This record gives sequence, C-alpha cells and structure tokens, in this order.
Amino acid sequence: MRSSVKSALTAFLLLAGLPAAALDLELPISAQLSVATSDPLSSYRLPVGKWTEETGVPVKVYEGAIERQAWRLAGNSATTLQMMDPLRDDLTDAGYEIVFQCANQGCGGFDFRFDIEVLPAPSMHVNLIDYRFLSAEHPTEGAISILTSRNQAAGFIQIIRAGGKQKQSVNVETTALPAEVATGDIIGSLETLGHVVLSDMRFKAGSSELADQVPSLDQLAAYLKARPDRVIVFVGHTDATGSLAANQALSLRRATSAVDYLQDRHGITSAQISADGVGYLSPIATNLTEEGRIKNRRVEAVLISTE
Repeated sequence: MRSSVKSALTAFLLLAGLPAAALDLELPISAQLSVATSDPLSSYRLPVGKWTEETGVPVKVYEGAIERQAWRLAGNSATTLQMMDPLRDDLTDAGYEIVFQCANQGCGGFDFRFDIEVLPAPSMHVNLIDYRFLSAEHPTEGAISILTSRNQAAGFIQIIRAGGKQKQSVNVETTALPAEVATGDIIGSLETLGHVVLSDMRFKAGSSELADQVPSLDQLAAYLKARPDRVIVFVGHTDATGSLAANQALSLRRATSAVDYLQDRHGITSAQISADGVGYLSPIATNLTEEGRIKNRRVEAVLISTE
C-alpha cells in the first residue's frame, strides 16, 4: 500500500507538469485520494499570514501549473498535528522554506478558512475548531500549501502545489499513524444553501435528549462567535408517529436542545439563535420504513441573516 499511494501521487505530479523527483510527501498509510485536479497554466493565491480584520489573509500570487488534491483518512484518530508533522518534515528535507503555519484561531478561525481556497465537500472537510495550515516556498520549485483537519469519522488533508514563479505579493510514501457520524462541511453548506441538516444530532423515537458532545453544534458555535451578524433558527422535525400536535411539541423540544447546548456550553445568546418545530410536515424520507423515520427525526440549522 505504501508504494501504491506514493506511485499515485508521483503520477499525478507528472501529469500536472510539476516535478515529482524533488518532493516525496509522506502520507498516512490509510490515505485515499478523494479528488485531484490539474491546471497546466493557472494562478494560486498562497496564504502567507493569518487573517486580520484590517487586511484579510495576506497572500502571494503564483502562476504556472497548479495541482490540487484532497485525501481522506477513514477511521483516523490522528490529530491534525500528527497528520501535518511528517509532511512538514518532507518539505524542509526537500529544501522548502516554511513561510507560514498556524492552527485554528491562530490562523484567524472562521474568517481564515473562508478566505482561502478549500476544495468542496465532501472531498475536503474543515472543522472550524480543529484544523492546521502550512504554506512553504522553494527557490526553484514554486510553492505549496497543506491543510489538515478532521471530524469524528475521518481525517482530511488538502495539498495545493503551484509551479512557476511568484507573480506578486498582496497585504508518497506512507507511514502508519494511529487509527479514530461525519458532519461534513457544516458552515459551507449553511452559507451556500441557507440550511443544513445536523446529521450528528440523532434522537430516539419520542426523545429530545442530546449526546454529551455534538461536533456540528461546536462548529456552529465557533461560526457564530466569529460572525456576530449571523442569526440561526434551529428547526426540529419528527417522523409521522403520533399526532401532529404531539410531534410539533416534540420537534420544538429537539430544536430547543440545540439552543440550550450552544447557550450552556458556548455562551451564544438568544440574539443569534432560536428554535422552532414543524413536527412531521417536512419529511426528507419516507415514513413507511424505519430507516426513513430515523432520517426524518432531525434538526436543521436555518440561516436567516439577509446580508
């Protein structure tokens, strides 16, 4: 498996017009390529500093062959640092100079993540409270950025490599790593679609009790703290078992459990979050099967901000 992952990476570098011999990245043994794109002549804005309100994310623009990859590590329990460390060592060994590296709020949190280039979900997932970023440059081989993140089900690594020269400045061999309900790109879906199902908020029939930790709600808390102008309504849904009135009351309790979680654990105020319940009036699956009823017992986050 080690040679196959390294061969796949090397082959893609050659197709992209990027030199493979100069850089062997050591990917985790469980890494599977989710997406790979290659542009023979394009540009890439390489982040070289943290996001600030005054400047946004400072970048250097590179032109030339641009290669983008996302790798998924299913069942992975390695930390984002454990995923990043061997890749950083490979870069320095190959003569790259680390330009910028950061983690979570040290990068700029939510604003940094949405001001840099990230491949779309589900190929790449960024957990707003658990990610790391690194950018590096080589005297002759161009530049590279690496982004690592994880959720409860998998680890994610994004690699963007830019050949060619810097245009302007603006303010695999694998090794084994320790083995770990995917939440997906919650914030990206919320901002793009206006609503998102919180798939890790699951309820037993007739229950509104939450698990001890809900990663999707933790992500939303970070998002709301970073964007105090954003307002979310949590909408509860049920299966079709029982009367409409009973299900509307139950769905409201389920949505309220999300509000309580954010208020009690993260200090989010009622100015940004509220709850409502629609019972069984908006199913996303058939109620004729147990599988469908499970899907219908859900809470959605609905973004109601208009600007």
